[in-house]
Amino acid sequence: MAASDQSDNQTDGSALNPTMNPTPDPAPDPAPAGPAPDQTLGKADLENFPVAPSFLPAAWRTDLMAVYGFARLIDDAGDGDLADPGAVAALLGAGGTPVTPPAQDGPPSPAETEFRLALLDGLERDLERAFEAALPAGAAEQPRHPLMRALVPLVGKHGLTPEPFRRLIEANRVDQRTTRYPTYQDLIGYCTLSADPVGRLVLSIAGVSTPERVAYSDAVCSALQVVEHLQDVAEDLGHGRIYLPGEDLERFGVTEADLAEPTAGPRVRELIAFEVDRARTLLDHGAPLVGTVRGRLRLLLAGFTAGGYAALAAIEAAGYDVLAQQPKPDKRRLAVKAATLFAKGR
Repeated sequence: MAASDQSDNQTDGSALNPTMNPTPDPAPDPAPAGPAPDQTLGKADLENFPVAPSFLPAAWRTDLMAVYGFARLIDDAGDGDLADPGAVAALLGAGGTPVTPPAQDGPPSPAETEFRLALLDGLERDLERAFEAALPAGAAEQPRHPLMRALVPLVGKHGLTPEPFRRLIEANRVDQRTTRYPTYQDLIGYCTLSADPVGRLVLSIAGVSTPERVAYSDAVCSALQVVEHLQDVAEDLGHGRIYLPGEDLERFGVTEADLAEPTAGPRVRELIAFEVDRARTLLDHGAPLVGTVRGRLRLLLAGFTAGGYAALAAIEAAGYDVLAQQPKPDKRRLAVKAATLFAKGR
C-alpha cells in the first residue's frame, strides 16, 4: 500500500538519542535517566504474537516497540510487576510507598492498591508531558520515564492522540477496583480499554486506519485479550481476579473454589471449551482485517491474528485444563496459521 511504502522509508532514531553539544546551552529541564527500559521491553518475547518482527522496516520496529513499551509499563504498574516500583514512583513524583506483596496469593492490600493508583496517575501525567513535548514549540519539561520519552517522536510523525494511551491506563485503574465481570458484555467492555487501543495504534503507525479496519481490529484485539484471560485463569485468580463472566460460571455450575483446584474438573473444562469457541468466533469476525492490507503489514497482522488461533489450539491440546499449567502456543502451528491467513486474507 502507498502508506506502507512511505512508512518503510521513515526513520527517527535521532529523536531517541539526542547528540551532546561540546558547549551545551542551558537546558530548561533535562529529563532524568530513569529506570532502564530493557526489563520491560524484554517481555515482548513472552507474548502470544510477534510484537515487532525483523521483517518490518526498522522505523516500524522502533515505533511498535515504543507502543509496546508503554503498554507493558502500564500493565506492570497496575499488576505490581515493576522491577523497582519505588524508583518509578520517585521518578514520576507519584508519592506513596510500595507495599511488599504478601507471600501468599490474593488481591493486593488497600495500601498497595492506593499506591498502584497513584503510580498510574503519575504515569498519566508523564504521558501528558510526552504529548506536550511533541508540540512544535516543545515543552519546558520532558517526560521523566524513558519509555514515555520514546513516545515523543511518534506523536507528530503519525498524528497520534492521547486517547488510546489513556484508555490503556484506565484499564489498569479498572483492574484495581473491579475483580469480577457479571456478563460477557461487561468483559468485552473492559477489552475496549485494555486491548482495542493497541490495535488502533498499530493501524495509525502503519498509516492505514479506516473505520472498517478499526472495527476488524477491535474484534481481533478483544479476542486476543479474552484468549490471554483463558490462559491465565490460575494466575489471575492468584491476584484475586476472575475474567470469566459470572453468568457463564453459573451456567456451567463452576464455583470459584473449582478454579482454585490444581487441575480442572469436568465442569471447568466444559466452561473453558465454551469460552474458546466464543473467542474463536470473535477472531473469525476480525480476521478479514488481514486481507485489507498488503505487503509486510499484511504479514504482521496475520502474525497477530495467528497468535490468537495458536493459543486457542494450545488450550484445546491441553484438554481445556488451564489450571494445571498455562497453555502456550506452538510456534510452528503459529507460523503455519499465519501463512494461511496471509495467503487467504482472513
